[in-house]
Amino acid sequence: MADLSIYKENNSIEAKKAIGGLPRSIWETYSAFANTTGGVILLGVAERRDDKTLYAVALPDPQRLVAQFWEGVNDKSKVSVNLLTPCDVCVESVDGKEIVVINVPQAHKKYRPVYIGGNPFTGTYYRKGEADYRCTRTTVERMLKEAEMAKSEKN
Repeated sequence: MADLSIYKENNSIEAKKAIGGLPRSIWETYSAFANTTGGVILLGVAERRDDKTLYAVALPDPQRLVAQFWEGVNDKSKVSVNLLTPCDVCVESVDGKEIVVINVPQAHKKYRPVYIGGNPFTGTYYRKGEADYRCTRTTVERMLKEAEMAKSEKN
């Protein structure tokens, strides 16, 4: 991520300033990326109003954000499944400022829906464009059926 200005938020990139700590909305984005095609969450990154390009902001304590993120993603009451490995979360330097980069893979069917808050019917999200949207009950039911089928298949 050497030059953030060439990027804009889209269906696979989400920027969050995170100046005041780990944003609550990070879990909706984690769910949405996991349930669609995956994506990258950038903490310590903001969007310019005029052209919507991205730029780094000064994070007070990026390592603390990383620790808070790992704590949350491993908490089953917060997120249904942790899809990440240690190499998926890192701190990078951009324009002399440190940012946190979280690479969220697309979840395999057997792990979907990836949801937040303990209830798949109210906590499952998908990504469309620059936004995260709550999945309909029908969509969640379909994902649950697909997960059961994927778990029962022989590998």
